[in-house]
Amino acid sequence: MALLGAMSNASAATVDGASLSAAWGVPFFGMLLSIAVFPLVAAKLWHHHFGKIALLWALAFLVPFAAAFGGGTALGVFVHAMLEEYIPFIVLLASLYTVAGGICVHGDLRGSPRLNASLLALGTVLASLMGTTGAAMLLIRPLLRANENRRHVVHVVVFFIFLVANVGGSLSPLGDPPLFLGFLNGVGFFWTTTHLFLPMLLVSVVLLALFYALDTYFWRKEEKTQPGLVGTIAVHIDGRINFLLLAAVVALVLMSGIWKPDVVFDVYGTHLHLQNVVRDAALVIVLLASLVLTPKSAREGNAFDWAPIEEVAKLFAAIFITIAPVITILRAGESGAFAGIVHAVSDQGKPHDLAYFWATGILSSFLDNAPTYLVFFNLAGGDAPTLMTTGASTLAAISAGAVFMGANTYIGNAPNFMVKAIAESRGIRMPGFFGYMGWSGIVLLPLFAVLGWLFF
Repeated sequence: MALLGAMSNASAATVDGASLSAAWGVPFFGMLLSIAVFPLVAAKLWHHHFGKIALLWALAFLVPFAAAFGGGTALGVFVHAMLEEYIPFIVLLASLYTVAGGICVHGDLRGSPRLNASLLALGTVLASLMGTTGAAMLLIRPLLRANENRRHVVHVVVFFIFLVANVGGSLSPLGDPPLFLGFLNGVGFFWTTTHLFLPMLLVSVVLLALFYALDTYFWRKEEKTQPGLVGTIAVHIDGRINFLLLAAVVALVLMSGIWKPDVVFDVYGTHLHLQNVVRDAALVIVLLASLVLTPKSAREGNAFDWAPIEEVAKLFAAIFITIAPVITILRAGESGAFAGIVHAVSDQGKPHDLAYFWATGILSSFLDNAPTYLVFFNLAGGDAPTLMTTGASTLAAISAGAVFMGANTYIGNAPNFMVKAIAESRGIRMPGFFGYMGWSGIVLLPLFAVLGWLFF
């Protein structure tokens, strides 16, 4: 499958990545820096105008590009970014968000260390089945309700972000946006399941053990002042029809990776495969079915609204457009303007897996892990069959860095901020941007250092 940023057949000959200057990457990096900085320094401005800011960055690339290479070439890049990458990406994310948002878990829960650890473990498993966003939105409210009578809750939310909103999504393309982008670019559906299982298991087990020890410490302190504090479970699930719809989402993504009818539609140089068109159309039907079939009480219980997915939709439209020249330059390798990056992650032309792991991870921490994954995927050659075989260790390093280290900051992965906002809406005083980084620096970075030493 063609990669994001690759030009259409009609225009590929006119644009050589080696001839593009690094300045063509300014709109992309400006877009990512806007996502990172504006919510911190101008939150109100960002909240009301993030769509306009995203549009400005997209135009900052498209207009000069059209002037330099012609309107037809710019249109080809735009069509390719939208039809082959953005629409499949946002349709899957929206369907998972809608289906998960229709499942409401409520009842009599009391947050003991065993119950909390069990919910975190359940969310970690579910994240690869229904996405980190879906699993986080499904379980964060029940977890907070279970712990509403406890004084020490911040650590529960922090570890929830570590595990459910990030690490748990590493075993399938459904789990985290970076891996779905890899799937769209030809990586097999179960490739990450087999190649990231052991790293994911190590990180998850260590984090769950650390959480259980810490939560037990706080639990015992609170038991002395609240002797009636007990852990019980009495759960009712509303909107259960969405479990069937979730299975339909999984089946449709699997179908698009298995069924190859060799029917291709050419839309202005962009090749759309029939199986992908069918998948995306069916996912829209699943989304609509969830809206129709879900009891109103389930979405009300989850305080469901469209704001998070609307923000993701607008921001990623600009990201997929502005990343096009960056990918083209990176594919030029040492002949391109980003040759310095190539040298930093390779040793005499051979990929340095540990460098890929940390470079992808550090950028995923402060930018967004989906476009960061795409950058390094293409830097490593961008050819999925090669990366899955002879380059398997490099692709595993890129995938692990993008998914795991999205947990290092609030802005590393979309669900992180969602979980923080929900916790704060329930009166929990979450740590600020740098306070959260203190948690991740103490807990995650040493664990990732061990992970890198063992596997990459």
